[in-house]
Amino acid sequence: MIIPPFLHPGDCIGIVAPARRISASEVKPAIDFLEFQGFRVALGKHLFDKDHQFAGTDEQRAADFQAFLDDPDIKAVLCARGGYGSVRIIDRLDFSGFMKNPKWICGYSDVTVFHSHLHRLGFSTLHSTMPVNIQSDQFDHLNNRTLVQGLTGGILAYSVPAHGLNRQGTAVGEVVGGNLSILYSLLGSSSDLDTEGKILFIEDLDEYLYHIDRMMMALKRAGKLRGVAGLVVGGMSQMNDNAIPFGHTAEEIVAASCAEYGFPVCFQFPTGHTESNVALRLGARAMLTVAAGGGTLVFSE
Repeated sequence: MIIPPFLHPGDCIGIVAPARRISASEVKPAIDFLEFQGFRVALGKHLFDKDHQFAGTDEQRAADFQAFLDDPDIKAVLCARGGYGSVRIIDRLDFSGFMKNPKWICGYSDVTVFHSHLHRLGFSTLHSTMPVNIQSDQFDHLNNRTLVQGLTGGILAYSVPAHGLNRQGTAVGEVVGGNLSILYSLLGSSSDLDTEGKILFIEDLDEYLYHIDRMMMALKRAGKLRGVAGLVVGGMSQMNDNAIPFGHTAEEIVAASCAEYGFPVCFQFPTGHTESNVALRLGARAMLTVAAGGGTLVFSE
């Protein structure tokens, strides 16, 4: 996997909105934070456009993304927010220039479309907090600090407490994945994730429990779990149930889906739609260790 060049003070970060629309007031704290860190910031031409739920039309959002992919002055592209819409522009983008001069593509949630697609092309990306989450009075928040560490080549190493559903063991491999719903939606497409020999990371928000089960079954039947080296489960937040309960938590559903395999599993990792959303260099190698006392994920690149 190709690791894009790490950033230095004075480098320029471009902010685009490939999915749901966003306002200037929501982006302002992120601009202030990035400039405080010593970076220059460029805004997409259509960043604040509106087309119903979207940040402008598909054509406008794709044009902004393409412009920053091709601009040699832009060293990282930070997606302003998630929502829905990235999949509507992914096939409009030409990554030929990016492949010659790669840069960091950053974000989470709907940005999983770009993570998965670029991993298929052989490039590492950054699963991280986004401008919509950065608050003016919380510049020192762990999420923001690990965003900068991830972009500048800092060490990313995390420890989590023990969990009753954890499965002990050690795995070494590239970390891939993202939002479970997005990964499920990409199955069978040109952006479908390769999990063979990888440490798979998943998280999700506001899903029905039966649908978590459906998505895990789909990944399993598609062979996405069979060759996994390890599994890291982030936030499974604000889950919903039916009038007749499904009978299992999201974490229990995930554990059951992996029961026949022997790889280590680490639950409640502090990444996803949660208060803690630490940065992960997707596509980079790491070691996952799950023991009786808890788990660690340490990136080696």
